[in-house]
Amino acid sequence: MLNVHNLSVSFAGADIFSGITFKLIKGDRVGLIGKNGAGKSTLLKVISKEIESSGGTMAFDKDLRIGFLRQDIDFFHGRTILEEAYQAFEEIQHIEKKVEKVNEQLATRTDYQSNSYNDLIIELNELTERYELIGGYNYQGNTEKILQGLGFQREDFNQLTDTFSGGWRMRIELAKLLLQNNDILLLDEPTNHLDIESIIWLEGFLKSYPGAIVLVSHDKMFLDHVTNRTIEISLGKIYDYKKPYTQFLELRKDIKEKQFQAQKNQEKQIKQTEQLIEKFRYKASKAAFAQSLIKKLDKVQRIEVDQDDIATMNIHFSISKNSGKIIFEAENLSKRYGNKHVLENINLLIERNSRIAFVGQNGQGKSTLAKMLVGEIPFGGHLRLGHNVEIGYFAQNQSEYLPPEKTVVEIMEDAADDTNRSRVRDMLGAFLFSGETVDKKAKVLSGGERNRLALCKLLLSPFNVLVMDEPTNHLDMTSKNVLKKALQKFKGTLILVSHDREFLQGLTNKVYGFKDKEIKEYLGDIDYFLEVHKMESLREAEKRTIVKEAEKSIQKNQPQLSKEQEKVQRKLKNKLAKIEDQISNLEHEIQQIDLELSANYNEVSSRPHFFEDYTAKKRKYEELMEAWELIEEELTNIS
Repeated sequence: MLNVHNLSVSFAGADIFSGITFKLIKGDRVGLIGKNGAGKSTLLKVISKEIESSGGTMAFDKDLRIGFLRQDIDFFHGRTILEEAYQAFEEIQHIEKKVEKVNEQLATRTDYQSNSYNDLIIELNELTERYELIGGYNYQGNTEKILQGLGFQREDFNQLTDTFSGGWRMRIELAKLLLQNNDILLLDEPTNHLDIESIIWLEGFLKSYPGAIVLVSHDKMFLDHVTNRTIEISLGKIYDYKKPYTQFLELRKDIKEKQFQAQKNQEKQIKQTEQLIEKFRYKASKAAFAQSLIKKLDKVQRIEVDQDDIATMNIHFSISKNSGKIIFEAENLSKRYGNKHVLENINLLIERNSRIAFVGQNGQGKSTLAKMLVGEIPFGGHLRLGHNVEIGYFAQNQSEYLPPEKTVVEIMEDAADDTNRSRVRDMLGAFLFSGETVDKKAKVLSGGERNRLALCKLLLSPFNVLVMDEPTNHLDMTSKNVLKKALQKFKGTLILVSHDREFLQGLTNKVYGFKDKEIKEYLGDIDYFLEVHKMESLREAEKRTIVKEAEKSIQKNQPQLSKEQEKVQRKLKNKLAKIEDQISNLEHEIQQIDLELSANYNEVSSRPHFFEDYTAKKRKYEELMEAWELIEEELTNIS
């Protein structure tokens, strides 16, 4: 499909990367990884022909279609969801406009016998045939079907895209790519601003995508679930292995260890050869031998160990002073945007040293509540801040909070005061801004650089409560890990809005789930929350409740039965017990298979007859549940 050879890109005389060579074939799902600024987004732009390379070649299959989901989506204002989704059909819309013009001309012409009128009829027929061939009569129905599959309601279709959050706009863009039937999908940070449910949906979609995929992501779980190949850009070179992310890391580590050992052995041999040369080079009888050793040594290709970019941020969050026991006390909080009611009658009490995660679908009010807590937006109801509460706030969209024309150092100096202005450059250095990078304007910073700058700026102000809205967006794996460790050591109160499951693990001990204008508290971590929502339907939970209630009822008020009824009842109970054991065993087996699939989908799914066996187990489970219901109904009738 695509053959890249010796590709290079330079800016201002410096190479971003050089000599990159790889092939892309159908079925490849490539995770493109690397530190912020390594050139990942640049490579996607070169492949999509959005920008030109500085050197090298790219060979594409004939009529290859490439879809590109950019990191920051820029929608045309004033379009409805349907109108934006229809942008996927450029040729169809172009033909529709031409057909409309031809029909307008035909309606006003009366020279029916003329050649020009006949030419218009011929053109109309050709346009109509082409329109039918490329799906012109089906595209509107297909669009509505895809949008509904992505979670939009029919009443949303005529709403302006301006009124929807970033996550929902991302779904519109995904719908457009899906409708285009592209051969290659280029996805730059597709999970940014998506909620957890949307990410899980996207994982399923990409796993079954028939073409090739190259995606940039810093979501470890997402990469492991979706990709079957990893390409890392590091220090201008690439490392390409046909493994998902976690397996790639293990393989890369093994290869480096072998390289290091081989290098040590080679250096030992070279040293021994050099000693022999030094020993014999001045002896006439051994001079020829020494010269042959010198030539041999000159031909040795020195083994090099792959170098990693090991520069990392240095973050430490200190609390300004001890706060009171109560941090936030809220009564009947409400928020609406125009006619859209986002939150209603929210009551909550957040105490000192709480560690809370806000999770839920996009548009359910997570970021809205965070902004209400920090005083960014007006709202209804009452909110009281506790004694000595000082809030540090990290906003989701940093581009709105960083003056585009100011440089990195100017932004920091403007935010500093007399107590910390002298430390600005040292702080910037800790966040990987040094040398000429401090003179970059905010408008040219990458997403990861903007986030690093925002984190650095955050530390200029004192706080004991930290509210962070999607802090991992655009951050590379290394920076995410550094941030997570710093938050784990933070002694204050932490509130996190995040869609990154792996990042949230071990950071919080309480989850607020947002749904239908309300919030629900879960006393546990993100894994517990996801487990609660993992049930395939409420029906299973209801069946378990029925079993418990039936047992309690029998124990409390056992009716008098005839001997024949007791005999039938015993048989049914024995049969019921056996079925319940089978159900329990099957549930465990299916759960184990699901865990294996999530850990290593490709290997597990490639086992002989895997899907037949897996489907058979699920079918058997349903049959057992139906049998259980029938027996339970018979027992109820007897009693």
